[in-house]
Parts: sequence; C-alpha cells; structure tokens
Amino acid sequence: MKTTLITGASSGIGEAFARALAARGESLLLVARSEERLVSLCNELGREHGVNCQHFAVDLTEGGACGRLFEETKARGLEVETLVNNAGFGSMGEFTSLELARELNMIELNVRALVELTHLFLKPMRERGRGAIINVASTAAFQPVPYMATYAATKAFVLSFSEALWEENRGRGVKVLALCPGVTETNFFAAAHIGRPPHRTVETPDEVVTTALRALARGRSHVVSGWLNYALAESQRLVPRSLVARVLGRALSKQRSEVGG
Repeated sequence: MKTTLITGASSGIGEAFARALAARGESLLLVARSEERLVSLCNELGREHGVNCQHFAVDLTEGGACGRLFEETKARGLEVETLVNNAGFGSMGEFTSLELARELNMIELNVRALVELTHLFLKPMRERGRGAIINVASTAAFQPVPYMATYAATKAFVLSFSEALWEENRGRGVKVLALCPGVTETNFFAAAHIGRPPHRTVETPDEVVTTALRALARGRSHVVSGWLNYALAESQRLVPRSLVARVLGRALSKQRSEVGG
C-alpha cells in the first residue's frame, strides 16, 4: 500500500501535514512518542476523509528505533511513497549552561534519526524510480544563532544534507526538499523555554505545509516559508556572518532576559 510516513506527527507541523495529506486521500503512517494522541488523530482522519491512517509510537532517539520503524513498514506491507522527517526539538540558553544530555539528544533526533530514516527509505524509492522526502529544517539553518547554537547547527546540517540529496536524486524520480519555516504557531517555544516573538512574524502550521507541498510539486531543493522569512534569510547572505551572529546574539539575549531565561 502506497503510504506517506510522517514523524513528529502528533502536533504542530507534523499534524498539519497529516491533515493536509489525508484531505488529498493519501494513506498515512503517523509516528511520534505519544500513542494516545496518534490513535486519536488517526481515528479522526479516518472518519473525516475515509483514508487508511495507521500509527507507530516510538522514541526515535532510542537505539535501533529507526530500524524497527523501517521493519514495521515492511511487516505491514506499506510502500513509503513520501517520507516527512519532521520530528525535532530545540533549546535556548548559553551553551555551557544547558544540559549536555539534552543537547546530545537533540542531535540524535534532529540529525542522526533524520539521516538514518532517509537512508533506509531512500534506497527503495530509488529502486522504484519514484518517491519524495521532505526534511524539516528552519530559517535558523541560514546563520549561526547564539543561545540556540546546537539547534541552529542541526538545522544547517539538514538544509545542506537535503540539498545535496536533491542533486543526487534529480534524475532518479525521487524529490528531496528541505522545508525552512520561520516562527510557527506550535508548542516549540514552550518545549524549548523560548519567548514567543511578535505575532506579525508567526505563521500557522497549515501555511507552512501549503508552502512545502507547493515547493515539492515544483521540484525545489529547499523552500523558506513566508515572504518575510525569505527576505531575511536572503539578506543575511549580503553581510558578514560574524555581524549576523552579533546582531542575533544581542536580540536573543534581550529576549531571554525578558522571559527570565
């Protein structure tokens, strides 16, 4: 059965992908840690759209978790036509003050799990001569971000990795897209203990997903969601990276102090 697999599917951008693709009639495999939330969402999408929606609850940072997920798709007879690597999280603070275990766990999820899942599912896509992978990066990928050093570095990896795979697979029928949202109305801020920026800069998950699916259809290597985010990302190429880091550092330092960080 041709299926779209979405990680981090229980909320935010992942949930928005699930809702948008279910509305298109696509079969889904939703992956996240919260089984209760996945069951509820699958039942809802099945009722509303009549699609086959399955779930698999797993912590992708656990040893062997990505391999178990891959084997589970084979055991269920699912042919993953599209992979959405959305699972990830961030943190904020001076690097030396942050818990090292959490920073390493972030790298495990944002980078290692994404690379492993991409490797596992890309090979059969290439053999079939069709498929698509959307890797969720961030506008943080375009510059160093003081006080979010590890997070921004993981997203820079995702952007570079995805663009390289886009070129490797252009002639093989497989699309690869790096999605770079800016500030989005999700639980990211609460989870990372980050103050929410001004509302005018915030997009909804639905807006981000609409941008992603349009860019994927056009065969883009990456897309920045939101015209203001795009303008900011592009403008930073024109100034020294050290200056960008300094400006962002001052802004985020002020933001941390305002929220008691």
